[in-house]
This record gives sequence, C-alpha cells and structure tokens, in this order.
Amino acid sequence: MLEPEHQGRQRKNLAEALRSLRSASGLSGSRLAVRCQMSQAKISRIETGSTLPSVIDVERILAALNVPEEIAWELLELARTANVDYTAWRTHARLGLHQKQAELKALEQSSTLMRHFLPAVPTGLLHVPEYAAATLQPGVRSEPARDVPRVVQARVARQAVLDDPRRRFVFLMTEQAVRWRRAPLPTMAAQAAHMARVSEKPNVDIAIIPQTVQVPGSPMNTFVIYDDRLVTVELFSGEVVLRTPQEIIHHIELFELFMGHALTGAGAKAFLLDRADEFMRERE
Repeated sequence: MLEPEHQGRQRKNLAEALRSLRSASGLSGSRLAVRCQMSQAKISRIETGSTLPSVIDVERILAALNVPEEIAWELLELARTANVDYTAWRTHARLGLHQKQAELKALEQSSTLMRHFLPAVPTGLLHVPEYAAATLQPGVRSEPARDVPRVVQARVARQAVLDDPRRRFVFLMTEQAVRWRRAPLPTMAAQAAHMARVSEKPNVDIAIIPQTVQVPGSPMNTFVIYDDRLVTVELFSGEVVLRTPQEIIHHIELFELFMGHALTGAGAKAFLLDRADEFMRERE
C-alpha cells in the first residue's frame, strides 16, 4: 500500500514521463491532443501533474505516441498505481477524525447513488450516537487516539444527507454486521430499531444477507461505490480509493452478486425489528 507522500511521487513521475515522451516524439501538445481526441488543456494538466490521468487516458496517449510495448507496459503499471489512493487511519487521526467526516460529507453531497457493502458493522450514516461512540473506542493499543465526542457529533450531523431526495442510498449488510456485539445490548437494540426506521425513507434501501443463505462469494471488505466514479475500501489499517474503470466495474458486479441474495424492503425491516426485540430479550 502507498502512503500519501509515495502517491505524490508516483503521480509526479507519471506526469514527467508522459511529458518527456511527447517532447521526444516532436509532437506539440495540441497535435497530441488531436491524436488522442482530448483537449489541449487536458494534455497540459496531465503533463504538469495538476490532473491525474486515468489508465485509459494513458493508454490513448501512449498509443498516439507509438511508445514501444515494454515502456508502455511500465507506464501503464505506474498509472494503475497512481490511480489507487491509500491513507492510513493514523494519518486521519493526526489530522483529526472529524475532518474525515467532513470529507465524507463532501463526497456524499457530490454523488447521487451510493452503494455501501457492510459485512462487519453498519456505516456511520446509520449509527445512533451511543453505537457510534462504541465503535470509535480503540480496541487495541496500536489504534490512534481520537476525540470521540467530536467525531460522533460530526458523524450524526452527516446523516442529514439521508433526507435529500436527490440522493439514493443502498446499504447492503450481512446478518453478522447487524448482530456483531460492538456495544451493550440496549444500544444494539436501539441501533437495529433505528436502521428499521431509516429503511422507510423513500430514497434509502437497506438489505440484509441472512447467514442461512448460500452465497457464491466471500465478504472480504467493507466498500462504498460512489456513482460509477470511485470506490472506497476499508482495511484494518486504512482506506483505499480506487478510480480505474476496471476496479469500479468489479465492485459493482460484486455488489450486485451479494444483493441478489439479500432480504430487501419489508423483509429487511422485519429482520431488523426482530433483532431489536431479540437484543432486548437477551438483556432480560
């Protein structure tokens, strides 16, 4: 995985390599733009590093420059690497995890369809405050310290986006995500009941994959698909952002695969209410 400083170098190297190849070919930026069917301004932004080209952009540029296959392969690998962002949770913690909530809010406000795959725990957009606070408590010593009340406040404030009818949300969870005891039983009951209420919103779909269903795929990671333009994947140590069309298509196909085995609509709501009742009975 790449830390931000390494990512910056990768992107700079890619920009410099493309600029050098274009210069060596004797083509002007405007001539290359014509060959690639891009604007001259985009070529300029790519060569100065102000715009990160997609893998497809790089393929078009290399083909227009007739770059030898072995060099083209190396640059395409560099482009694939540059199009993957990795940020460690310790980096977010150093900047303040409430700032991460602001980033997520901006991303949600710039998207119209968000598909969340949640195999471990519900996402912050679905948390009641007590559950949010419980999930933010460090589990091991190596986890970074955080201002829990401030992050909880920011996380709950983000939930206003669920009332924006211009945006659609699909939350696909495993039964394990609903049952995992991340908080005391009363909080677990409140969390399940809250998700059942949220499922009634016209622009929100909550789906649950029961443990009794056979699924031809393994739930490896939490991920979120924002429209068809990027995917975020959560790891124990940090977050990966994927932008290449191949990666986005792959995660959309995975989401659809898992969605095909889930309870939806009234069935998902009933499941959540049953779990809420079950948590309360266990409390007794």
